[in-house]
Amino acid sequence: MKKLFVLLLLSLIFFACSRETSEKSLLIMCGSANRPPMREIADLYEQETGIKVHLLYGSGGGLLSQIELTRRGDIYLPGSPDYIIKARNKHLILPDSTQQVCYLIPAIITPKGNPKGIKTLQDLGKNGIKVGIGNPDTVCMGLYAIELLEKNNLLKQVMRNVVVYGGSCSKTANLAALNKVDAIVGWRVLHFWNPDKMDFIPIKKKALPRISYIPISIPIYTRDKRESQRFIDFVISEKGKQIYRKWGYVADRTIALSFAEQATIGGECILPEEYFQLIRQR
Repeated sequence: MKKLFVLLLLSLIFFACSRETSEKSLLIMCGSANRPPMREIADLYEQETGIKVHLLYGSGGGLLSQIELTRRGDIYLPGSPDYIIKARNKHLILPDSTQQVCYLIPAIITPKGNPKGIKTLQDLGKNGIKVGIGNPDTVCMGLYAIELLEKNNLLKQVMRNVVVYGGSCSKTANLAALNKVDAIVGWRVLHFWNPDKMDFIPIKKKALPRISYIPISIPIYTRDKRESQRFIDFVISEKGKQIYRKWGYVADRTIALSFAEQATIGGECILPEEYFQLIRQR
C-alpha cells in the first residue's frame, strides 16, 4: 500500500512536470534533512529564473530507489554522501557532478525543556528512557546514530531503549517535537527547524567519530544537464548557503570541525555486525 501511494505521488508530480517544457521545470529528489532551506531556495530560484521547481522529499535511500525505478530526477540531494556513493556505484548520477552544500553535526535532540534531563549519550541507555533514531536501512541520520553509539561502546545499552525508527530526517525530528520519545540521535540543526518544540544537547568532541555533509548531484536521467548545473550553482552560491545558515546549518568546514576536531567528514557508514545481532535478538 505504501509503495502504491509513493508511485501515485510520483505520477502526480511527473504529470505536473510534463506540463512544463524541460527548460522550465526541475524535479528535485530532496532528502528531508534539507527540507526548510530547500523550500526557500526553490521559491527564490523560481522568482529569479522563472523555472518551476518540484520538490519530492524523502529519505536518501528511498529517493535513490525512486530515481532507479522511475528513471526520473534532475537533482539528487540526499542528507549525506553515503547515498552518493551508492548512486555512483549504481551509475545513477553523472560523473564529477557532486558538490558539497553544508555540514551536519550529530547531536541529541529532546522535546522542549528536556523533561528527562538528558545530558550525555550515556543517559540514553538508562532505564525508562525512550529513544528514536532514523531507520538505518534508508536514513543517513540512522546510520550515523548507530556508528556513533557503536564507537562509544553504547550500542547495546541504547538499542534496548529504541522504541521507534523514523522513515526520514524530518519524521525522526517530529518524534521529539511531538513528545513521542524522550530523545532522538539526530543532527544538531533539527533543533533550529522548530526551536519552540525541541532542544539539543551537544555531543562531546572526542565522542564524535564522524560528521556528515549534504551533497548535491545530477542524476543520469536529468532532462537538461545545463539547467540542473545552473540550479546546483545557485544552491552552492553564497546566496544559497546563506539560506542554509539562516536555518542553523554549518556552511564552513572550519566551523564544522570545531564541533569534532578528530572526526572524519563524510565517507560511507557501514552498519556493524553488533547492530544486526541486536536486531535479531529483539
